[in-house]
Amino acid sequence: MARDRSSSVTEPAVVAVRVKPGAGRTRVGGAYPGPHGIALIVAVQAPAVDGRATEAARRALADALSLPAASVSLRTGPASRDKLFLIEAPPADLAARLTALHEAGR
Repeated sequence: MARDRSSSVTEPAVVAVRVKPGAGRTRVGGAYPGPHGIALIVAVQAPAVDGRATEAARRALADALSLPAASVSLRTGPASRDKLFLIEAPPADLAARLTALHEAGR
């Protein structure tokens, strides 16, 4: 008999991000009113060339949220500063973690 796994499976979460490439240092924090809603600001040292800033932002977001980098993937915006990242199996306190990061830039 198959077990009901719906209670243990968490739906992926989508996080809006505003990437600032070419920053002096990598930093995650602050809020930006972007086209996808309030976005988390992710400043990265990598230039906006050949997806390097996007990859750096993906890794910085995962690190800031204390998640494995493999659990964060780009959903939309490969050539835009405004991106949506998909978080596979997000932790229960993801909203609290994001709120803390949004407020960190104030």
